[in-house]
Amino acid sequence: MANVIRRQTPTARLGRGLLYSVLILAALFYILPLVVMLMTSVKPLSEISAGSLLSLPQNPTLAPWTKAWGEACTGMRCEGVGGYFWNSFAIVIPAVLISTTIGALNGYALTKWRFKGSELVFALMLFGCFIPFQVVLLPMAQTLGWLGISSSRAGLILVHVVFGIAFTTLFFRNFYVGIPNELVSAAKLDGAGFFRIFWRILLPVSAPIIVVSVIWQFTQIWNDFLFGVAFSAHNTQPVTVALNNLVNTSTGVREYNVDMAAAMIAALPTLVVYVLAGKYFVRGLTAGSVKG
Repeated sequence: MANVIRRQTPTARLGRGLLYSVLILAALFYILPLVVMLMTSVKPLSEISAGSLLSLPQNPTLAPWTKAWGEACTGMRCEGVGGYFWNSFAIVIPAVLISTTIGALNGYALTKWRFKGSELVFALMLFGCFIPFQVVLLPMAQTLGWLGISSSRAGLILVHVVFGIAFTTLFFRNFYVGIPNELVSAAKLDGAGFFRIFWRILLPVSAPIIVVSVIWQFTQIWNDFLFGVAFSAHNTQPVTVALNNLVNTSTGVREYNVDMAAAMIAALPTLVVYVLAGKYFVRGLTAGSVKG
């Protein structure tokens, strides 16, 4: 009987085959630009000029990567994108940690320590997810000037924290709604306070949504160009701004291999994050998708 249930009709097998074929073609189409970038980044310039865009490298070399990292011109300076790469990390790491921590505390307060008007507060914070970045460029620039941190890493960190809090609060709020209120009530009866309950009860079960928040914020901040070009000076620019300057700097022959190598360097951290933690991102989103 079991064999009869498992047996598929020819139509079902054909449908499954077509589905897999479409999925494979879609995956190949999606990954093709990355493959072209990678192959171009290890080709000599003469080979790029003479060969096809999709041809395999005949004499692979890492010289374009070396030049993109430490010698390529990004405007008036020819120091590569290496320094800007570390600038991005200096901005991303504290911004991710701060926005994730604040979002977790906000989500905890809005679900387990509800107060009059808490739903309105959440709605107003949620509204921040839909504000176009361009609308706040001038007000934010004026605020950074008042605080004395314009054109600095601290200013960029503050900007990304402010714009990330709305998203991280949404993630944690939806996740914490599914945790039984009885656990918090019992802890209150035992004399536990706000931070102790958060540290002992909520935080240990928050790993899935923390991963979601960290990956989301890391990707959004690392890939940001608008805030980087608007609120930074030359020595505090992130790698996305340096990449734009490199591609638009003309000093003789266009070195497409160096451009592609710089693009790969700029994209590498987000690719690594998704390869290593992508499945946890999906699990975390699923864990919070049916709450609230």
